[in-house]
Amino acid sequence: MATVTFDTLELVDKLKTAGFAPEQAEAVVRAIGTAQDELVTKANLEQALASIRTDLTLLKWMMGAVLAGIVSLIIKALL
Repeated sequence: MATVTFDTLELVDKLKTAGFAPEQAEAVVRAIGTAQDELVTKANLEQALASIRTDLTLLKWMMGAVLAGIVSLIIKALL
């Protein structure tokens, strides 16, 4: 996972200086840390999409086979 490194203590101090209560400042920093862990990276997204691409390729081939079968039946019926 991608992480953004920052000084959490410094951020808590800045939030306190801006008027946040100490508990609020710490809660904000914890929330940012939790959100960081849930970031979607390009690598994670590509990995998740790889299985979808595989399924789409299979569906294309299956659709082509079905279409070829239908066309052959239509041609056989007309001749």
